[in-house]
Amino acid sequence: MLFVPKVPNLSSLRFVILCLTDAGFQALIQFHSRQEAVEAFGSLHGRNIYDGCCQLDIQYSNLSELQVHYNNDRSRDFTNPSLPTEQRPRASQQAYPDPANLYAFQQAGASYAQMGRAAMIAAAFGGTLPHGVTGTNERCTLIVSNLNNDKIDEDKLFNLFSLYGNIVRIKVLRNKPDHALVEMADGLQAELAVHYLKGAILFGKKLEVNYSKYPNITPAPDAHDYLNSSLNRFNSNMVKNYRHCCSPTKMIHISALPQEISEEAILNHLSEHGTVVNTKLFEVNGKRQALVLFETEEAATEALVSKHASTLEGNTIRISFSQMQSI
Repeated sequence: MLFVPKVPNLSSLRFVILCLTDAGFQALIQFHSRQEAVEAFGSLHGRNIYDGCCQLDIQYSNLSELQVHYNNDRSRDFTNPSLPTEQRPRASQQAYPDPANLYAFQQAGASYAQMGRAAMIAAAFGGTLPHGVTGTNERCTLIVSNLNNDKIDEDKLFNLFSLYGNIVRIKVLRNKPDHALVEMADGLQAELAVHYLKGAILFGKKLEVNYSKYPNITPAPDAHDYLNSSLNRFNSNMVKNYRHCCSPTKMIHISALPQEISEEAILNHLSEHGTVVNTKLFEVNGKRQALVLFETEEAATEALVSKHASTLEGNTIRISFSQMQSI
């Protein structure tokens, strides 16, 4: 193995995580000691893996600790060979795990700047980008059509599309009120939105989400600006938010709830959007949260776009889709 040329075994390595992007393989590697990392850097930076090609570009990461949950071809914990090779079915998982343990990486964002955005997102998804996402798209503006123009507005679109990246501007077209332009912060976030939302049902309509011919939305009175909105979800904990990305589901997760909130109050707040099958209140690190299972994905989506950032008993609540299958 290239990174352990000075030792006869793998004892100096703790964790390795590979990230596959269109640019090739990138990796995060954690040694047992700082000195071992320094020696590896000094010995290998600028060296070729093969004679005359594949030159290594090594940089120190700002991340202090990696977390590896699976031993497979994308990640490995050399200190724990008994780890599973893949994620177990969701039904067998602990119902309400600490969110910090759901992600291979924590304290995201700047810590991964040297890896490139596509590699960072690949890392959040366990080493590879979601199937069908290339990571090479540079178009930031989307055209969304087949909207229910009687019920949709810019804020509802923001609540939905901000699940996949930061929003710059949104404009519902006056001459085509069932169409809207959505400008995302970068092309990769726009690609995630297309990937996960194309064909989603919202207010009885099947959404069409495609790339717009316009590179951006020109600031104007009829274009809603969200560039500096505190409700943009990817201003912090970026990798954690990428890890949450999924298509609409029947289950929503609610956070920032009042400590004394009741299930009845949550039901009263959400029931207008569809039949609620089950709810569950719980705490994570002393913070009140809830899971709400709707009968259909459409009802859950309507609840999310209508009630994310709404006020419930004095608190501004946050809603996202949950990938859990049952409560």
